[in-house]
Amino acid sequence: MSAPVALVTGAARGIGAATCRVLAASGHRVVALARCSDDPALEYPLGTADDLAATVESCGRGAEAVVCDVRDAGGLADVVAGLDRLDVVVAAAGVVWGGAPLWSTPDEAWDVVLDGNLRGLFNTVRATVPRLLERPEPRSGRVVAVASAGAPRGLLHLGAYVAAKHAVAGVVRALAADLADAGVTANAVAPGATGTDILDASAAVYGLAAPEELSAPHPVARLLRPEEVAE
Repeated sequence: MSAPVALVTGAARGIGAATCRVLAASGHRVVALARCSDDPALEYPLGTADDLAATVESCGRGAEAVVCDVRDAGGLADVVAGLDRLDVVVAAAGVVWGGAPLWSTPDEAWDVVLDGNLRGLFNTVRATVPRLLERPEPRSGRVVAVASAGAPRGLLHLGAYVAAKHAVAGVVRALAADLADAGVTANAVAPGATGTDILDASAAVYGLAAPEELSAPHPVARLLRPEEVAE
């Protein structure tokens, strides 16, 4: 029997990259997917092809790098169609923009954050869930999306990000209801402040000297590591 296959989006770095390594260590063949290009509406660099290659190398034998933007529904569908099997989907792709109150958020910033976080998840679900449901009964399968602990609370000057991540949780709840008797589960993970490039960009919004300052509300009084969320 072939090893189970896990598709991870946002795999170039951060939580996505850490999740790839955890899945590879547990015996999965990992398809690590990332867009590997910047966006002019964002004020920080996104993961690169070299970052994605480093993720795959850290996973060891059997991992595969795929350059694809989760906003590209057709591209995602083509990637999934080319897989010999699919068992696990982790939607970790996401972007952040901040620095202004909600009513002053530029259209291009709103669009890129909603598209990157919410439409990207929708496209991922639409491309992968039918494939999971093709498995013979009694089937199994896992869909996990990365939301945010800050979304239900609201975050100052991060309105688009809060809206997108709050909607991610709603999408997952709806998906779980649709899959209730299918043998495939849908869950969201909502991390607090985690040491990633997105957190660095968030700290810059607030003019903080270091992203560690964002961990103040944590009971553990420190930033989370991407590996902790992945595990």
